[in-house]
Amino acid sequence: MREPIFNSTRANGVELGHWDWPGDGDPVVFCHATGFHGRCWDQVIRHLPAPAISLDMRSHGRSQQVAPPMHWPDFARDVAKLGEALDWQNVIGVGHSMGGYAIALAAAMRPGMFRALVLLDPVIMAPESYKGHWMDEHFARKRRSHWDSANEMFERFRGRGPFKAWDEQVLHDYCDHALNGSELACPPEVEGSIYENCTLPEANPYFFGIERIDVPVLIVRSAVEFVLGFTAMEASPTDPRLAGKLAKGHDEHWTEVSHFIPMEAPERVARLISESI
Repeated sequence: MREPIFNSTRANGVELGHWDWPGDGDPVVFCHATGFHGRCWDQVIRHLPAPAISLDMRSHGRSQQVAPPMHWPDFARDVAKLGEALDWQNVIGVGHSMGGYAIALAAAMRPGMFRALVLLDPVIMAPESYKGHWMDEHFARKRRSHWDSANEMFERFRGRGPFKAWDEQVLHDYCDHALNGSELACPPEVEGSIYENCTLPEANPYFFGIERIDVPVLIVRSAVEFVLGFTAMEASPTDPRLAGKLAKGHDEHWTEVSHFIPMEAPERVARLISESI
């Protein structure tokens, strides 16, 4: 199995960590969900022949910590500026959840950077959803922050809650890279702020011209229904009408997975991406 090299690049005023897998040709760029990190994509990337770059988003993984409040467009600006710094041209972009939002907005901000996008349950809601805070205080603020080891995390999470359907090796990958020392690399107050701010008016992706993206965009949605204002983490937050609003949008509805698509079905996701390379 290829092993990644960790690099850090200053972009948009922040030191952004990224894990780089070697290979021939143009890279596939990966952006993770809120609260996770770039190594959650390991079990997808291992099935791909192409080189890969997997970001640690700001305040996640080994990237620079930024004090809350967290603003969604900043994640997209980070991706766009990092791509500019690393000279991405016509690459494949893959994003899950918040990472899907970020990579889609980056494509709108920097035409020509991506030649195709694969968005796995992106947090891109109906335009009318962007009216204010999702909720005053998200339960993520109360997450346990201190852990003795990655193995303690793994044993605690295995078979429980949303983790019960995860591929076991993906769960290992998450736990192995989730800590800075003994503390969560994404602090609970950061994660909570991201969720709380996801429906602010300034986060509306249509403000950034997302509907003008003119490259092929494949959107994969979970069948678990999302209800605005509730906190079912397994539910799909994606506007079911999103693909129809894009010039080259295509929608797939995966009935056997929750919102945690790349964690539950990494090989199937890899096959999907391979078809876009």
